[in-house]
Amino acid sequence: MTNYNRILIIRTDKIGDVVLSTPVITALRSNYPESFIAIMVAPEAREIVEGNPYLDEVIVFDKNRTHKGFFGTFRITREIKNRHFDLAVILHTTNRINLITFFAGIKKRIGYDRRLSFLLTDKLKDTKYLGKKHEVEYNLDIIKKLGIEFSSPKPFIPLKDDSEKYIEDILRKNGITEKDKIVVLHPGASCVSKRWPFERFSELADILARDFLVKIIIVASKDQKNLADLTLVNMKEKAINLAGIVSISQLASLLRRASLFISNDSGPVHIASALDTPVISIFGRKQAGLSPKRWRPFGAQDKFLHKDAGCIECHAHNCVKNFICLKTITVNDVIDMAKSILNSR
Repeated sequence: MTNYNRILIIRTDKIGDVVLSTPVITALRSNYPESFIAIMVAPEAREIVEGNPYLDEVIVFDKNRTHKGFFGTFRITREIKNRHFDLAVILHTTNRINLITFFAGIKKRIGYDRRLSFLLTDKLKDTKYLGKKHEVEYNLDIIKKLGIEFSSPKPFIPLKDDSEKYIEDILRKNGITEKDKIVVLHPGASCVSKRWPFERFSELADILARDFLVKIIIVASKDQKNLADLTLVNMKEKAINLAGIVSISQLASLLRRASLFISNDSGPVHIASALDTPVISIFGRKQAGLSPKRWRPFGAQDKFLHKDAGCIECHAHNCVKNFICLKTITVNDVIDMAKSILNSR
């Protein structure tokens, strides 16, 4: 196995994707204990990797502001070049990332064969769209090509003391004690084709609060706060709305405290799973590359719901069947899964 003194891992897409890339960090550190290891991520994913004990540096690639356009690309390329990396592990290949690592002079550049892949020194055939295995496995395949061994593919999220205290204070102010079971609901997702109807989240929350005597907390990003608000407005039982007011790190501390997390297919699913919080994830679209086989929560105790609505071709957010794939999943389907989890905790 070749020795690399300075290693750059690159994953500049979404939060959940970065979570599912963290086993690569662990594996590289295990095989290169004395090397300098950095990761480059988008601004929104920074808190996923800050504080990771296996990293020496987190580099933020802000393609929409600081590093936008030609001059921004030149700036980040110069920053990377000045760090003298000798290996780039590119987990999500894009034209700009391949250009940056090439012009930064990184001698070994490995990634998937897509988008200016001739700029890579080593590449793997891109079959992710077939969805034949989990995203964690696709990520680890890249370092397998380097001859790197690893023992555990488990994702990892660091917890921060200030975030732990922040969540403890919120729970205390809302009358939640250590004895209370918490169920966190997340009605948001990156695309409308991934969003189970908020009315069903409302009905689900009422049943859980009434019949299982759990405390309900609703979360969502700032730009999807309206979904959390609508969920709460349609509820009869009491719930706490933390949509738009917790950071990624604070969300992690909240999910660590939860007995169950129920969500659409989204980044927070993978945060909860990495923290060993039981997850129920709701899937819609019938596309191999977006299937639960590739994107399900990774934990052994986690569950997902996905039904075939008989669609021959998926039109994603331009669905002509009013997202029947999501609507075939009933509140009772989720309750049946939640019951077995909550009764065991």
